Amino acid sequence: MAEESKWRVLANEEKIQKTIEALSRNGINALVVDGGEEAKSKVLEIIPENASVMAMTSMTLEELGVSKEINESGKYDSVRKRLSEMDKEKDGKEMLALGAAPDCAVGSVHAVTEEGQVVIASNTGSQLPAYVYSAGKVIWVVGTQKIVKNLDEAFKRIYEHSLPLESERAKKAYGVSGSNASKLLIINEEIQASRITLIFVKENLGF
Repeated sequence: MAEESKWRVLANEEKIQKTIEALSRNGINALVVDGGEEAKSKVLEIIPENASVMAMTSMTLEELGVSKEINESGKYDSVRKRLSEMDKEKDGKEMLALGAAPDCAVGSVHAVTEEGQVVIASNTGSQLPAYVYSAGKVIWVVGTQKIVKNLDEAFKRIYEHSLPLESERAKKAYGVSGSNASKLLIINEEIQASRITLIFVKENLGF
């Protein structure tokens, strides 16, 4: 099987349930839904009322319309919208704090192991502080094609599949030469109960 197609194969039910059980043991609330609309509804259901919400840059969120709902509906205190109205030179320090510590951070990840580990690659690392510690709640929406056996497979998935696709996206979006997996985050366990929720979707979403 070609590598491109290998990393786009949706996990079967047995693998999904095994991974959900492992995530739960590691302190991450995990569930599975059949499609994008249900995933979107679950995300919006979890976000606390009147919360400040940071929708991270994510093809998954874009595909599901979650980013648009958070940033444009007026129902939420969109951190990204607030940042777009600020001056980076004058308000740089405040902007960093806003992005790093929202009430709720919503995004996706690049791989989830059957052992219940979550792996995220980033060029700048801008989304990582919120995920690691600072956000009150973290919600990840993840296509089941991102479930892998172990960390070795997670890294292969990132370098063989996610990074090339993100580099192409970055070239078109920002006019840069490409992207890098400059920073890699592995979450083995979450010690704050109910802080992180991971929603698996039985659709091929994102990179």
